[in-house]
Amino acid sequence: MTQPSVAPQLSPQFCFSTTALRDFLRISRSAIDDSITQNLNALITPAKRGFDPSSTARRVPQPVSREIDSESCQNFKDKVLFPSWQSRSQVLSYCALVATSPDPDDPEAAIREAELEKNRDRVVDERLDPYSARFFPQEPRTERLALLLRQEQGVENIVRTRTWEVVKERCGESVETWEQALATWRKDRPV
Repeated sequence: MTQPSVAPQLSPQFCFSTTALRDFLRISRSAIDDSITQNLNALITPAKRGFDPSSTARRVPQPVSREIDSESCQNFKDKVLFPSWQSRSQVLSYCALVATSPDPDDPEAAIREAELEKNRDRVVDERLDPYSARFFPQEPRTERLALLLRQEQGVENIVRTRTWEVVKERCGESVETWEQALATWRKDRPV
């Protein structure tokens, strides 16, 4: 069975390292959500009854049931899918807190202040000088992180919705949305 994604050691440096943040999310999604069909197919054990030698006499295989037994599905959801989603949620929530907190360690803060002071008297008209954007100060890294997190949260919602549709179809799941299923899992989980 696939192993669930484990949240990395959370720190503001991890969040501001957008490469590390995106890599964690990308790898977690590819291991669990992007390959959900393969992960669910691995739960089916076609040789449970043993090998039937007459099965090789036919060229057309008999249709295989697409539904997986409920115990295997529940085990996969409880031990792999939901813990992976929980890890990604923790990372996104933590980094959202970092993005909304003051950033006294911003290495570009002094440079931005110097640029602002230097450019206070400059009149910028983009119609006359299309290169005038070079005079606009860079946005703080907390704003760049907040923008990245909004994008990644949107991707996360899309990925989870698609994954849950496959899980519903293959496992005969009755819960309509992934939000409801994850909330139930969190509630039933020992703290």
